[in-house]
Amino acid sequence: MITREASCSCGQLQIRCEGEPLRVSMCHCLACQRRTGSAFGIQAWYARARVQPARGVAKRYVRRADSGRTVAFGFCPECGGTLFWEAERAPGLVAVAVGAFAEPGFERPGLSVWEKRMHPWTAAIGEQPMEHAD
Repeated sequence: MITREASCSCGQLQIRCEGEPLRVSMCHCLACQRRTGSAFGIQAWYARARVQPARGVAKRYVRRADSGRTVAFGFCPECGGTLFWEAERAPGLVAVAVGAFAEPGFERPGLSVWEKRMHPWTAAIGEQPMEHAD
């Protein structure tokens, strides 16, 4: 069984995820845009039993989502990076920020949500050739 580790920016907080995610999704809600500093958030959903702490201490932040339900975030108190969260609408599941795996080959999202808040240009990602700079 595959095991992946996700980490915050400074490495103080790490979690271990076993197996493949149940789902990978992209969220365009304004809260995800603010949380990530990007136009969307991408998360891998795992059964809670498949996600274990590996290192460090998480600080918890709970907010009410646009749906009216709560979402509880686990983030690093040192660098502020959000690593995982649990949504009231998805009991028994943990979402992990895909970027925290630092794995460019990670599975692409199969679901896009809150598209009414989507930046129009994000629909074109992957459809048009882009200039590349490394």
